[in-house]
Amino acid sequence: MMHGPVADQAEAASTAAGNTPVAMLGRALSVCNNIIVVFAALALIAACVILSYSVLGRALFHSPNYWQDEAAVFLLVGATFMTSAYVQSQRGHVSIEAFVGLLSARANSIRLWLVDVASFAFCTFFAWKSWTLAHEAYVDGQVSNSMWSPPLAIPYGLMALGMTLLCVQLLLQILIPLPGGARR
Repeated sequence: MMHGPVADQAEAASTAAGNTPVAMLGRALSVCNNIIVVFAALALIAACVILSYSVLGRALFHSPNYWQDEAAVFLLVGATFMTSAYVQSQRGHVSIEAFVGLLSARANSIRLWLVDVASFAFCTFFAWKSWTLAHEAYVDGQVSNSMWSPPLAIPYGLMALGMTLLCVQLLLQILIPLPGGARR
């Protein structure tokens, strides 16, 4: 289902402006997210090129693909997790909108806040486990089971960093309405 932007999305910046640390963190995260989106787009293009090369190499030259599939998966994992905070900042994650028309504006803002709190709790646990997984992979020198054998700390680290950025974004969305301001 396609929908337009959240009605009070423009008001959230003015709400956070009253709280200087939250506003600064919001601006810093926004800049970081915009940079990440550019690199994620390049990673998606690179994954497409790598997979196309792999298919053509196998079909035309019967060459094996030692690294292509795994490199594309690493790029896709990185792009997916690293852009999750940007997607959340746009309220682009999956949500159930059947209740939006049935609830009042106040009830919807409470619903969004509660969903953000629950999402934050889950994502914080996920980020913590991701960091422990990345640390374990780095310390133990874990590599993939392919002939190429890249270190697994790379995708695990990208997953952990992306989930941490998502947690920061969710925390901002939890804190912004607390002084009584608009809901993002």
